[in-house]
Order: sequence, then structure tokens, then C-alpha cells
Amino acid sequence: MEPDWKALARVVRVHSATFYWGSLLFPKEERKGAWAVYAACRLGDDAVDRGGGERALEAWWKGVERAYGGRPRAAWERGLAWALERWAIPLEAFAHMREGFLTDLGPVRLETEEELLLYCYRVAGTVGRMMAPIAGGGKEVEEKAVRLGQAMQLTNILRDVGEDLGMDRVYLPRELLERFGVDLADLRRGRVTPQYRALLQHLEAKARALYREGLSGLKGLRVGRAAVALAALQYQGILDKLRLQGYDNLSQRAHLKPWERLRLFPKAFALARTSEA
Repeated sequence: MEPDWKALARVVRVHSATFYWGSLLFPKEERKGAWAVYAACRLGDDAVDRGGGERALEAWWKGVERAYGGRPRAAWERGLAWALERWAIPLEAFAHMREGFLTDLGPVRLETEEELLLYCYRVAGTVGRMMAPIAGGGKEVEEKAVRLGQAMQLTNILRDVGEDLGMDRVYLPRELLERFGVDLADLRRGRVTPQYRALLQHLEAKARALYREGLSGLKGLRVGRAAVALAALQYQGILDKLRLQGYDNLSQRAHLKPWERLRLFPKAFALARTSEA
């Protein structure tokens, strides 16, 4: 049975304008693969964020296993099974993603910067591993795709600190909070202190370094260079907005307006052309 592509595209469009706009620059077949992968990942994230707990997460994982076993039931499982018939998307990437979702189930407290980057790999670097085969990248590209996913997730974390605090999730590592002299009590009161800005500048620099490394893999892709470039440019635009608003991510949320996303299309095509050289 042909997957319901309208329904899968709607999942992408509703939950991530950034991913959706980028996916439009893939050829038709690869675009469907991107939608299938994103929908599968998104519904796993929803299993955690909507309060379903371990039971909901386990139900999602069973769906992943059914898709890999060629026995899909739900629409998203059929989409994923369709993609698996065409590309070698590693099951290990979904297994690692599941570990990241398990982290989100309870109160989140990370200790070190290495632990933060591991989390970013599990919930987003894994998406890079899933997308690399669809874009025609080999093993040599996979690590670059992981770095790009980590950069995007780190950007999400920097954008959503205030929102995450409300859910008892602290992704800022304890060692960095202590090193920069940041008090969580101040953050919960919405106080953007000089120490907090310095911590965010440190992590912003880390994210930008990951973007540079990740985008260096564009030249290894068979298709979708502009699609990947556009997604990365949009996320970097969120970092730009965060900086412009004085790193206040406690009382507001940095985001791009539709016209700002459109303005990035020529830059994405230029970046894709440069990577072909």
C-alpha cells in the first residue's frame, strides 16, 4: 500500500517549518524519504513530550521494529517501510535515538559538555545518519551528517532554555553552569545575567564549529545539497536571532519569519554550488 504522503508531509510541516522548507529542495523520491524519516522521528519525540511515558515510547519502538520487519501498520510505519525498501537506513540510529528519548522522560540533568554532545547525537545526530543514505552520501559523509545534526539540536537547546526549564529539563551541563557562575535559580526567575550570556556564547561557538564541520560534507552528497544547506542556514539564523535579542531565551523564543526563510534560498543554492567545486 502506498503511504499517505499528504499526511506525512503535514506532520513535517506542522512540527518543523525548517525541515519542511528544506525538504522541498530534494528530488521527489528523496523528498518522500525525508518526510518518512522525519515523521517516524517526530512521533517518537511526541511519545515522550505528550506525557505517554515509557509505555508510549515502547509502542513507538514496536512501530519502528514493524517497519524494519516489513510489517507496518500505522501510516508513519508504512512511510518508513517504503523508505527502507530504497535506502539502507541503519536501525542502530533509531536505537540510539530511543536512548535519547529515554533521557527526556525524567527530570533532565546533564553533568558535562561531552554528555550534552552525546545527547545531541542521540536525538539529532542520528537523523543525520538516517538522511545520509537518502541524499546519496557514503560512510565518509555520515560523520559530517552527525555533526550537522548535533549542531541543530544544540541550537534547539539554546533557543528553548526557558521552555525546557518549565518541564524540569536542564540541558545546560552542570560543569558549565559552575564554570561560568550561573545560578539556576536566576534562570527560573528569568534573569539573563552577564555570566549566563557568556555561557551561551560558549555554546553558540561550539554549535557554529559543528555547522562548519557538518557543511563540509555537502560535497559528498549525490542529491539534496541545497536542501541540507537551507536547513542549516535556517538553524544558524536562529542563533543569529538569539544573539540579537541579547541571549534572552528565558522570556522569548528566537525564530525566523517566513520571509526570512525565503531570503535564505539563494544563499542555500550558492552554498550547494560552491560545494560542487
